[in-house]
Amino acid sequence: MDAGYHSYETESTHTAGKVITCKAAVAWGPGQPLVIEDVQVAPPQKMEVRVKILFTSICHTDLSSWKGENEAQRAYPRILGHEAAGIVESVGEGVEDMKIGDHVIPFFQGECGTCICCRSQKTNLCQKFGVNPLKSVMVNDGKTRFSTMDGNPIFHFLNTSTFSQYTVLDSACVVKIDTKAPLEKMSLLSCGVSTGVGAAWNVANVQPGSSVAIFGLGAVGLAVAEGARVRGASKIIGVDINPSKFFKAGKAVGITEFINPKDLDVPVHEKIGAITEGGVDYSFECVGNLEVLREAFLSTHTGWGLTVLLGIHPSPMLLPLHPMELFNGRQIVGSIFGGFKGKTQLPKLAEQCMCGVGKS
Repeated sequence: MDAGYHSYETESTHTAGKVITCKAAVAWGPGQPLVIEDVQVAPPQKMEVRVKILFTSICHTDLSSWKGENEAQRAYPRILGHEAAGIVESVGEGVEDMKIGDHVIPFFQGECGTCICCRSQKTNLCQKFGVNPLKSVMVNDGKTRFSTMDGNPIFHFLNTSTFSQYTVLDSACVVKIDTKAPLEKMSLLSCGVSTGVGAAWNVANVQPGSSVAIFGLGAVGLAVAEGARVRGASKIIGVDINPSKFFKAGKAVGITEFINPKDLDVPVHEKIGAITEGGVDYSFECVGNLEVLREAFLSTHTGWGLTVLLGIHPSPMLLPLHPMELFNGRQIVGSIFGGFKGKTQLPKLAEQCMCGVGKS
């Protein structure tokens, strides 16, 4: 046990079982500026964990929820945020796989370990703790662990709520990682990196020598490129209307060619088909736009092309496909959290990131 661990364990003995007052960024309404204010964070209940958040990052899903783009998902006041890393401050009754001082990653796609989905190797869904944007309270008692200083509830977000110095999570939505892992980088495993890399590894199962097209070069799209590069894809095409994403980051993660739709006088799928002998083996839609999704689908090769849907789309929206188009052998599949099971697989991914898997 190092000195830092011992120091934090001693510190936590003074707060365990007590309400903690800390700072959080609270959303009070759709599109309203987040307010940094004092909030109260209750102790963890049975099978819950209270975590001190040391690092958190912003995902586009946070932005969409802050804007309140889907009215059915609105719940205010609310603490957003779902990409983070931190240290366990205290654990509730029954939690045995984590203890005070452990370095942890929270994740929105929970894994209870006992439901039919968790027991299956075919999916990373969880019937009890799977991501649900409509959920705003804890599973145990249907109440929140956050409250204003005058005792009014503040709602949770995506099982995580990391825009707070302390948060309470179901133990199924947080996992212990190696204490040597740099937490400032591990926060991206909570969503962006896992979602992209996992889509290439677990969902598409990109093969050596294959061709890939990635629509949208944000954090998720760049992570897809990294995953495809590690798997040995020979051609990785990045599609985005912002060329600086390619020049600043795309080359570093293995993107071999860049296409800006604004520079074309033909549809993107026609351009890709012309430079890949009829289409790519895999395409990834990372934007959340139906027109882009259709272009990604048509960019794959007839007979075997696979499109992986990663972008979050406004609802209610329907797929821009005619059923008969699937008879040409192209396939389309959705992916959440890159197909990773958070409790059982994220620690290994963290180790791989530390070791620099796939570095050239």
